[in-house]
Amino acid sequence: MPDAPDIGPIIQRERKARRLTLEHLSQLSGVSRSMLSQIERGESNPTLAVLWGLSQALRMDLGDLIDGGVAPNRSTPIEIIPVAHTPEIKSPDGDWLLRILSPPAMAGRVEWYEVEIAPGMKLASAPHASGTIEHLTAHTPGLSVKTSLGERVVRSGETARYRADVDHEIANASKHPARALMVVVYE
Repeated sequence: MPDAPDIGPIIQRERKARRLTLEHLSQLSGVSRSMLSQIERGESNPTLAVLWGLSQALRMDLGDLIDGGVAPNRSTPIEIIPVAHTPEIKSPDGDWLLRILSPPAMAGRVEWYEVEIAPGMKLASAPHASGTIEHLTAHTPGLSVKTSLGERVVRSGETARYRADVDHEIANASKHPARALMVVVYE
């Protein structure tokens, strides 16, 4: 029986090749930062479910990850990311969902998300890095943006641009799920 692959260094190499921090890979994969660190150091063997989450976050085939890792396929002029491979961040209580649409290589520079907020709920965020700006384009009615500097209603089709280096939140005052596109630009 062949030896099991040493997954930790492969995950670390692929994470660094995509310029992802442990924290960002944790958000993309749903695997805790401490577990990722243990896996990369070879102190923990990941379950198949954890490997699946990591392969999806790294946009790799699970088989390629197990076989030693490969760079993402760039052989076609148009890359299609299947819905099942689009990473999501969900609030524990189901108040909101973020679908991460930007490629991992853009993390920390420009990121874009599909945002969905349940009726009457909000997505509250602590300040991001200094100079960070968010751009929120509402696809449905009922949204508002509130920062420590002010508050505005964002009607369907409108775009709100606001500082995200202060406390801020996006709220849904409607009786239906609200959807928007959010682009985060780091200075």
